[in-house]
Amino acid sequence: MKRLVLGMVVGFISAVSAQAMDSKPAVIYDAGGKNDKSFNEAAFTGAEKFKAETGIEYREFEIQNDAQREQAMRRFAEDGNEPIVAIGFLHAAALEKVAKEYPDVKFAIVDMVVDLPNVRSIVFNEHEGSYLVGVMAAKASETGKVGFVGGMDIPLIRKFACGYKGGVKSVSADAEVFENMTGTTPEAWSDPVKGSELANSQFDRGADVVYHAAGGTGVGVLQAAADAGKLGIGVDSNQNGLHPGSVLTSMLKRVDVAVHNAFMDVKNGEWTPGINVLGLKEGGVGYAMDDNNASLVSEEMLTAVKGAEEDIVSGKVVVHDYMSDSACPY
Repeated sequence: MKRLVLGMVVGFISAVSAQAMDSKPAVIYDAGGKNDKSFNEAAFTGAEKFKAETGIEYREFEIQNDAQREQAMRRFAEDGNEPIVAIGFLHAAALEKVAKEYPDVKFAIVDMVVDLPNVRSIVFNEHEGSYLVGVMAAKASETGKVGFVGGMDIPLIRKFACGYKGGVKSVSADAEVFENMTGTTPEAWSDPVKGSELANSQFDRGADVVYHAAGGTGVGVLQAAADAGKLGIGVDSNQNGLHPGSVLTSMLKRVDVAVHNAFMDVKNGEWTPGINVLGLKEGGVGYAMDDNNASLVSEEMLTAVKGAEEDIVSGKVVVHDYMSDSACPY
């Protein structure tokens, strides 16, 4: 009997070890590609960190059209890759279909909930991080007018905008917040010229700080701010270094953490499906401080943003979530 139990334990350990050794993760980026300096690049950073730590190669695919979403997922699943991590809500329909076809393959998706037993759905409290950079924007503004440029006009991006407004208004109830969305199709994520035009229109109206949540389009927003001698705020990845001295901060959305954790959990045999929420408390969102923006952020500003962070984490301040109630109160 003891030999039987011992054999079962050894067999289990061997199976787990084999699973770890056979880990072959894959990531599918959204429109804009892995070098967008924003959302996709954060995912790429997490995948690269996993490779550096484990020595395990991963596969990746940069889509050029919507049909490739399903094609890439199916190809990776057929080749035995897992987890297959899809970056962006636009992958949801394809993922739901392919995940049902391959119930033994582990999938993950960022920014959408797909309710299947082999899918991890990773969502972020972007409104909390946006609130913090809103506090910083209001503190930095000399005109009392700030701006927001979104990418595709969808509830998720309205969530960024609403949280940002909340942070601004918490500092100055009389502050004015201009808001523009780039478009209504996926192309809105990769139009830096339009991003520059929208930012400049807000600067012309008196804004002196503009926050973007627009993927590759936001590169144009930050360029416009630098050219105009104003301040921009980056998003997703740390974009402070794109224009040192003119990017006030960046709202960090830790897609890198989500991808790294998904890859590592499968490697270690610790995978769990279901909804994974990453907010301030979990280190999933935040703001970037480094040598590129240190001179722009005063002690008063840091004190204010750290106080706001503590209040949100403790529950003293509850930031309005546009995804739960689209009536933004700010």
